Amino acid sequence: MPAITIFALFSAFPVFNLIGLSLFRVSWEEGKAVYDFVGLSNYKYLFTEEEIYWAGVRNTLVFSVTVVTFQMALGFTMALAVMRAGSIGRPLLTGVFLLPIVIPPIVIGTMWRLILGREFGLFNQILGFFGAGPVDRLGNPDIALGAIMFVDIWHWTPFVFLLMLAGLEGLDEEVLEAGRIDVRSFWQELRHVLVPMMLPTIVITMVFRIILSFKVFDEVYLLTSGGPGTSTEVVNFSIYRVFFCPGPCR
Repeated sequence: MPAITIFALFSAFPVFNLIGLSLFRVSWEEGKAVYDFVGLSNYKYLFTEEEIYWAGVRNTLVFSVTVVTFQMALGFTMALAVMRAGSIGRPLLTGVFLLPIVIPPIVIGTMWRLILGREFGLFNQILGFFGAGPVDRLGNPDIALGAIMFVDIWHWTPFVFLLMLAGLEGLDEEVLEAGRIDVRSFWQELRHVLVPMMLPTIVITMVFRIILSFKVFDEVYLLTSGGPGTSTEVVNFSIYRVFFCPGPCR
């Protein structure tokens, strides 16, 4: 009974409250919220007139599939590298791999804006050293989403690495040794021993990352504010724009 109460309080009630709120148009007058009942008009507008939101849905799906795929592959590879490193290399690699996830989001946004920026960005200075022209990675609608994906992969791959490393260290060593006897190469060990044993960890980690990737906001807000146009618009930024930023979010 206590578990059902907690679930109803923290999960069911917010969902039903949100559904009920969707039937109203909310405005602020003299510091107070004013609710005007509009029925299904909000849903009609969403499916017939709203375009920016659906661009955000499309970008969010592309973003989620891309970053989770790369993060899972890189995180698992990094965990394997740490497991095979020596007593000196293991803590060193672990510290280096975990560094991005401990940096505050505001610092990450500022840092990568300076690195990817067109005028004074580090990448463009390196290209200029080799005689190439500057590239506007955050202002070009064709590559802006890719730049944000790159930053998110850099930021969140350590999270995957940490869970994968914990999973690998928790495997039964006797079972691993028995499996190594029956295989001829590392790739066979990876395919027939490690991956099957790590499957529960892989699935849980992937579910965590899919959920978190759908909630992406920091990178978009700090780097592009959904632009240029709607090229980096995502669902969470659309919600923020509607509730807190009725004008241009720049």
